[in-house]
Formats: sequence, C-alpha cells, structure tokens
Amino acid sequence: FSLLVSTTWHSNDDDVYRAPPIDRSILPTAPRAAREPNIDRSRLPKSPPYTAFLGNLPYDVTEESIKDFFRGLNISAVRLPREPTNPERLKGFGYAEFEDIDSLFQALSLNEESLGNRRIRVDVADQAQDKDRDDRCFG
Repeated sequence: FSLLVSTTWHSNDDDVYRAPPIDRSILPTAPRAAREPNIDRSRLPKSPPYTAFLGNLPYDVTEESIKDFFRGLNISAVRLPREPTNPERLKGFGYAEFEDIDSLFQALSLNEESLGNRRIRVDVADQAQDKDRDDRCFG
C-alpha cells in the first residue's frame, strides 16, 4: 500500500494539484508578492478604515512614492507623520489607508519589499493603538 502511495506521489502527472493562476498584472512585483501573503486574515479589520502601518520608510519618501509602491491597489490616503521639532523631517513611518479589505491584504504581501534603499515594514495598523495615540495627543 505504501508503495502505491509513493509511486503516485512521484508520478509525473502534474494535473493532480495545480495552484490557481495568479493575476500578476495587479501585483507590484512578482516573485515574493505573487505568493499568498502569510497573514492571519482574522487580524484584518472587519470594517473601514483599512489601514496599513508602514515602517522603516526612507526619510525622503513622499506620498507619491508610497502610492506608486502600492500601485494597482485602491489606496485612499497616505499619512506620513513629521518630526514636530523639524517639520521637514519625516519620522520614518507612516500609514496607508485602503478602500477595501483586499487592497489591504495585498498591501501586506509587500512587507519587506524595497522602497528606495530600504526594506519597508507593512503591517496591519492596530486601530486601538491608533486611537490611543490620538487620545494621548489631545488629552
């Protein structure tokens, strides 16, 4: 019986399992982004805003370069916090808001991709933290 299993496993019939085709035209870069991101969908927000936290951003990044990085996705807003003492200088992180959950999900697949000379971090923005930060700023 195990012999049968191993021979079918080694068979050259590659029709046994074929992954569904991925539309690479909507993905910004192919090799890594073509893979389904290893993300727990339960971490994604159930309702808008669908916001991604962007870390390790180059200090010369612009809203345009962020939008270009996520081209093909429905991005609705980019927030790049600046140093209060030096408004010219970015803090090195930011947020990108997406119009739909799928765009956020696709954006997360770009974690560790390069933007400028840096591998940037793309993660789900923790809405509770986001809210706390705002409360602290105003409180």
